[in-house]
Amino acid sequence: MKLCAVILAAGEGRRLRPLTEHLPKALCPVGNVALLDRAMTRVAALGLTGPGDLAVNACYLGEQVVAHVGDRAHLSVEPGDPFGTAGGVALLKDWIGGRGVLVGNADAYLAPHEPADEDLKDLIDGWDGTTVRMLGVPGPPKEFGTHRFAGFSLLPWDLVERLEPVPSDLVRTTWRPAEREGRLEVVEYRGTYLDTGTPRDYLKANLHAAHHRNLIAQDASVTGAVEEAVVGPGAVVAGRVVRGVVWPGAEVRAGETLRDAIRVGRELTVAAD
Repeated sequence: MKLCAVILAAGEGRRLRPLTEHLPKALCPVGNVALLDRAMTRVAALGLTGPGDLAVNACYLGEQVVAHVGDRAHLSVEPGDPFGTAGGVALLKDWIGGRGVLVGNADAYLAPHEPADEDLKDLIDGWDGTTVRMLGVPGPPKEFGTHRFAGFSLLPWDLVERLEPVPSDLVRTTWRPAEREGRLEVVEYRGTYLDTGTPRDYLKANLHAAHHRNLIAQDASVTGAVEEAVVGPGAVVAGRVVRGVVWPGAEVRAGETLRDAIRVGRELTVAAD
């Protein structure tokens, strides 16, 4: 059965404001790697790469997403406001063209417990293209059976074909109907999942990616003190950072302490407690 992948990167990330006033959520760095790049690497491990097999949608600050993706994937730029998870997939029906589709949220942070584990292998293995498969982690909240959604799902073509290109979500249009029809399977993810939707979870994902140690970009300048800090390329830390993220090019000046927070530029501090 033929399979393609769609990574959803169109959303505004309202709960992450004011961080997402500067970058779309999909491009926010976690462990100094854009969330979107993490998702693209994840599906590339399944052989789904290039504009023939991988699509990325964009809307909010879409020009940044388009420039970032370049020719690495097929791009679907949504007009006006974002179309949602179902509407975004519907706009890609001609490109999907009868294939089953792996749909992933760009803002899903996934990390296997063992480095050699393949993140999505269990989700894909043995799928016959007739059911909706969903990656899940044990609740709470218990959204689907005893699990909650963990960022990726498999959709059969017959259900994709029914989607309308209007603002809508997969929960109501596809997942819940499939659940009622006995066509929903939840595959448990054996690793760490965070949706990075709030500053608190965004910080938590960064600290997890750094293994709760320091992760400092090669060209960052750190003359101050850092403890569980993620410091991006070109950043300058002359003060102190404790459980914090310093974005690329940002600065923590001498005498400052950034604690449980994210620094953007010279002035913007977003608390994550």
